[in-house]
Amino acid sequence: MSKVIFVTGAGRGLGTDIVREALVAGHQVVATGRRPEQVEKTLGGPQDNLLVTELDITSAQDALAAAQAAVERFGRIDVLINNAGNFVAGYFEEITPDQMRGQIETNLFGPMNVTRAVLPILRKQRDGHIITLSSSAGLIGQEFCVAYAASKFGVEGWMESLRYDVEPYNIRTTVVEPGFFRTELLVDGSTIWPEPTIDDYADRTTATIRAWKSMNGRQGGDPAKLARALLTIAEQKQPPLRFVAGADAIEGVKAKAQELLDQAEASRALGGSLDFDDAGTALPPRP
Repeated sequence: MSKVIFVTGAGRGLGTDIVREALVAGHQVVATGRRPEQVEKTLGGPQDNLLVTELDITSAQDALAAAQAAVERFGRIDVLINNAGNFVAGYFEEITPDQMRGQIETNLFGPMNVTRAVLPILRKQRDGHIITLSSSAGLIGQEFCVAYAASKFGVEGWMESLRYDVEPYNIRTTVVEPGFFRTELLVDGSTIWPEPTIDDYADRTTATIRAWKSMNGRQGGDPAKLARALLTIAEQKQPPLRFVAGADAIEGVKAKAQELLDQAEASRALGGSLDFDDAGTALPPRP
């Protein structure tokens, strides 16, 4: 069945693959990006089933305008795919407060802006599906990724909780944790690389940037296959709440889950005996 699929970050990388695969599958697609002319050029020009519209996900006004344009063109939105994002790399002390806020603004508040604009449409329909791209770094902390991981850990908590808000209106949610895919995340346009500013980190920063850049174009995951997998999930009546994408991510998430189980069990002796001994020792409520 043809759906109306709204995709953010459609001008490059995975977003472009999602739009192309969706069009091939016969869906109607709203492809959004900060530079719509570039999005349209990348996708090969105007098409009957394609609406290209401007959307900077950090702008709530842009999000509302894009959602309205989608409804005016296609009459509804069935699936929102929050794909747009970027990567602020570096060690915590070398990431400025403004860079940290910018990372959270883009990767967490950005998809929140778009989802807030689209949700009234989905509620009115009493039907819809919100798919948000997180990362394996949203479940597993990594060196040189404090800003990115912080933003994606936030995405995980938001999406896991959003499920309960929207379930009564037949709106499904899926959060996606890809591993390393051959997208454009590590190119300079999508990654903000730090300048070494602290001697203690300088050698590690230089070596880590070199290592990360050397991975670009050599990641094992095929973004076109990931795009097709996301569209398969979008067509399911009961899609997964969480989709771990890529063999590397699956193994990493399994190891993290075991680590959490081990840490919880190791906390039992001290952490499991912190209740009040009896009701009489409880502090009175605050006025």
